[in-house]
Amino acid sequence: MNSRKPSHPTVNLALQGGGAHGAFTWGVLDALLEDGRLDFEGVSGTSAGAMNAVALAQGLMTGGRDGARAALEQFWTALAGTMPMAATVAAADGQGVSLAPAFKSMLRWANYFSPDRLNPYDLNPLRDIVTAQIDFERLRAESTLKLFVAATNANSGKLRLFRLPELSADAILASACLPTVNRAVEIDGEPYWDGGYAANPAVFPLFYECTSPDILLVLLSPLKHKETPHTVQDIRERVLEFAFTATFLREMRMFAHFRDYVSQMRFPMGRFERRIAATSFHVIDAQEFMSDLTAETRLAVNLQFFTTLRDLGRDNAKSWLAQHLASVGHKSSVDISELFY
Repeated sequence: MNSRKPSHPTVNLALQGGGAHGAFTWGVLDALLEDGRLDFEGVSGTSAGAMNAVALAQGLMTGGRDGARAALEQFWTALAGTMPMAATVAAADGQGVSLAPAFKSMLRWANYFSPDRLNPYDLNPLRDIVTAQIDFERLRAESTLKLFVAATNANSGKLRLFRLPELSADAILASACLPTVNRAVEIDGEPYWDGGYAANPAVFPLFYECTSPDILLVLLSPLKHKETPHTVQDIRERVLEFAFTATFLREMRMFAHFRDYVSQMRFPMGRFERRIAATSFHVIDAQEFMSDLTAETRLAVNLQFFTTLRDLGRDNAKSWLAQHLASVGHKSSVDISELFY
């Protein structure tokens, strides 16, 4: 990536969070980088999406597309090494993933003890990985990607968006801070939790602060589940998932509403209306696969599971490129009104 005019169509990436399921996004990015026919201007990420975003930016900065592919693989491989027995994988397709009994027991204790008592030394293997692999000082000085990382203020619920000049290891850890497991991450005197509560991911900065009119959403949470939950645990997990997607769904519904409104205007459009009309949306997801996974698999830190999701992401990205690459720069490849109304 450099400051010259891109020679390929350019997209902005919106990378959803979802814990271990973020390995799907690794695969999507890997395939897009390998293909080489798209350039990237802005990347907005939350939680695992933020991890993928900074690994992508670090790799592009130091080694171009091949460097980005290597950086993403290095991150996910290192993450798998932090808790190699956290999950067992009973099926090659990933559908048989379950957490190891000891790890499940630790998570149950998290329902009764605060992070201060459960994890008094505030141990976080993600910090070691992020600080070892990402040169934030150089990233802030040299990266040409526009980065947007979401975190949630633990005292107000407001979104805090960290842009490239503000990025640090703390900002990335704040974006992925699960309040039942880790202490709030304090930045500039304010405590922050996982960005999913406020934006998963934030799409508006890609619209307002980037020039490319194309936004590619890489989604991890199913837009519609196959079954209604009935057990207490299933209901609790569904409610938590909705808490992490509500703001994103509301934001996308607003974009869909604006586009429909602008398409019906009979008088000259202003700058905002022209921008809305020109914006194109695209989606890469794995609805069927993700809807079959249990919520606990978001915590399945396991290399076999990661590579299964990576391969799924690669396959879905290749399929999207074959069907929709020609749409980039010209029109949306998905009807967001149909998806989000």
